[in-house]
Amino acid sequence: LLRLPPVPVLALQGYQEQGILFGYRPPSSSAADCLLSVFQMTNETLNIWTHFVPTWYFVWTLVGRLRGPGGREDPHAWPLLVYLLTCCIYPLASSCAHTFSTMSTRARHICYFFDYAALSMYSLGSALAYSAYVFPAEWVNSTFHRCYVPIAVLNTAISTSLSCYSRFLEAERPRFSKASRMLAFVYPYLFDSIPLFYRFYLCAVESCTEAAILVHYKHTVLAFLTCFIFASHLPERLAPGHFDYIGHSHQVFHVCGIISTHFQMEAIMLDMAERRNRPLPPSLLPSSLQTLGSMGISVAVSLAVIGLCSMSLHFMPEPPQR
Repeated sequence: LLRLPPVPVLALQGYQEQGILFGYRPPSSSAADCLLSVFQMTNETLNIWTHFVPTWYFVWTLVGRLRGPGGREDPHAWPLLVYLLTCCIYPLASSCAHTFSTMSTRARHICYFFDYAALSMYSLGSALAYSAYVFPAEWVNSTFHRCYVPIAVLNTAISTSLSCYSRFLEAERPRFSKASRMLAFVYPYLFDSIPLFYRFYLCAVESCTEAAILVHYKHTVLAFLTCFIFASHLPERLAPGHFDYIGHSHQVFHVCGIISTHFQMEAIMLDMAERRNRPLPPSLLPSSLQTLGSMGISVAVSLAVIGLCSMSLHFMPEPPQR
């Protein structure tokens, strides 16, 4: 890999990240320059590859499920298929955002609008899978179970709106912007995990031996670690300039997030296989129309939010030089 010459900090106009001093790509790069930078050593190179490569692992998993027994013909499999699709989309959107974010200030914001929307879609995909396979047996068909996916759809709209809006606060209130963005994704995750947390509680009380629970534990621990790393800016916060190219928090954040998603996927598949041994009545199984309808509504709302925020960029103040 080639290493780009360092870009002066004052030329970055708000592009500098805390604790990262060198390795920035020139602002106002062309699309071709952005693509070439993927093969050059910058502080974004590993951000791009740590999400681009796992995308194809999730695509391979999705294609395998589509070609496997049942596949699209099995109504019980639709929530899993939609969930796997969101697992493919969110790292790809992130990789593209990191690749093309230096084309212009406007392009940077729009790239991350799509990145945030993809993460919100992933949250809804998790909720659809949890509703179908992870819910405790005693909660199935309860009022909360029936409201769970509609609330998750609403959370997706709120998450996309709040995270995109947070970019308008970066110039004048950067800390509040970061806190708003974290809230936009932490809250839907905590809501999605309510049935899972209840199962953790039951296992702690009753000493259960479910195979999926241990994998769910791994996913949850890594999810909280991912959040901590994103918020703390460690290790570059402690040694500015020493982790500019390799080892800074956003790279570790990507790796932990992907591993967490892998464990989540494995746990959901274990729960799905176990639930096949005690099938629900057909009336309680989510139909393909319900699953795709929920995702379609969220996609439409997210695209509307992205369009509105993109048009509002004309009124956004330029970030100050740092």
